[in-house]
Amino acid sequence: MANLRELKKEIDYRLEEVVFDCDMAIAFQPSKEQEIFELMQKAVALRNELIAKVSNPTEPHNKSLVRKYYAALRADIVRSFEALFEELSKINEAKK
Repeated sequence: MANLRELKKEIDYRLEEVVFDCDMAIAFQPSKEQEIFELMQKAVALRNELIAKVSNPTEPHNKSLVRKYYAALRADIVRSFEALFEELSKINEAKK
């Protein structure tokens, strides 16, 4: 099991990637700045939610449940950030 610090760093890294891609999208498409900024806010809120989940497992004294909890959380992290990247792609593809 990865330690909690590494898991939090992974969340922060993924947030940085989303924010960087959003900055690049704003640079190339300033007309969509508001939509992209809202996506960035959503990404920061997601980051805060995930960090809270990492810090507070549901059943901290049961090792089996903790492992399942963090395995599900890792999958949720990947799924959530992939959804943000897909949403950014849709914003970029939309004609305006």
